[in-house]
This record gives sequence, structure tokens and C-alpha cells, in this order.
Amino acid sequence: MRAFLAVDVDSQLSYKIQKVQKDLIKTDAPLKLVEPENLHFTFKFFGEINQSQTENITRIMEEKLENYQSFPLNIKGTGVFPHPGYMRVIWLGVEDPDKFSTLQMDLDDEFVKMGFKKERSYIPHLTIARVKGSHNKEVLADMIKDLEEIEIGQMTVERLVLKKSELTPVGPIYTDVKDFYI
Repeated sequence: MRAFLAVDVDSQLSYKIQKVQKDLIKTDAPLKLVEPENLHFTFKFFGEINQSQTENITRIMEEKLENYQSFPLNIKGTGVFPHPGYMRVIWLGVEDPDKFSTLQMDLDDEFVKMGFKKERSYIPHLTIARVKGSHNKEVLADMIKDLEEIEIGQMTVERLVLKKSELTPVGPIYTDVKDFYI
């Protein structure tokens, strides 16, 4: 199965994120918004994994998370990948990402031992839209700059989820496979 590890966004913050998405749509730029039910922070994208790898990921998660406690996460600010001159992804950021990044790097070290590719420069982010062309690029860039310091709010990271991802012509379908509690 095609899989990834994620932190779901607190449903209490979803409406604020959707408001930002509506502001972006007003630019009339060609955007594909991430559906509210699909909003998440990707912790690790695995790609295709088999049953044995799924079992190893589960073991690692259960062992490593014993060393961690739930922690607050403040969603704040917007940005783009790869860069403002060539926008492909619009995201919301994390204020003070230390605990989030430390956990991600700790887990990533274990996943690398399983043969998965090491994350080079992991930046905690929540993808909210994908840019599908250059129409109204300047207007979109201005809007993103206006939203640069937006405060979405705080949530508690207390669960990571192994998700199955099925790609379809209308967009991805994510299915929760296993929950891991911190």
C-alpha cells in the first residue's frame, strides 16, 4: 500500500484554515485546495510498503513514542514550496517547531535503518493548496505575503496516524490504518 505517517489537524482549527483557503481562491489563481478532511502534517512519506514494513513501522512507533509526551503546536504563517518565484505548494507553518522536528528526526533515523530515504531538510508544514499554473501569480504572491503572519491557533499533538493513500482522478483518498498515541 502507498502510505505515510501524519498528524491530523484539530477539527476546531479547520474552519480557520478554510477561511485562508477562501482568501487564496479570491485571487483567481489556478489552485487545487486540500479538502478539510485531508488536512494533515506529513511526518514521513513512505511510498509503497508491504506487510512486513508495516509491522516494523508499527514496532518502531510503539517503542519510540514511549519516550515522548503530547505537546502543543501553534499553526502560524504561510509559505510556499519550492520558492516564491515558482510556487507549487502553499502551506501553513508551525511556530516554535522544535518538539515537532525533534520527534520527526528521531523517528526518521529509525525509518532510515529500515531502508527509507532520509529527510534532508524537514520543515513542519500543513499543505493547504497546490498551484496549478501561473495565471494571477502576482496577485497570489501578494495574498500569501499578506497572510505571512496569520495565526490559525494551537492544537495538541497526541496522536500520529499511519495512513493509506489512494490516488484517484478526483484527488487522493486517505484511510487511517493505525493510530499511535504519544
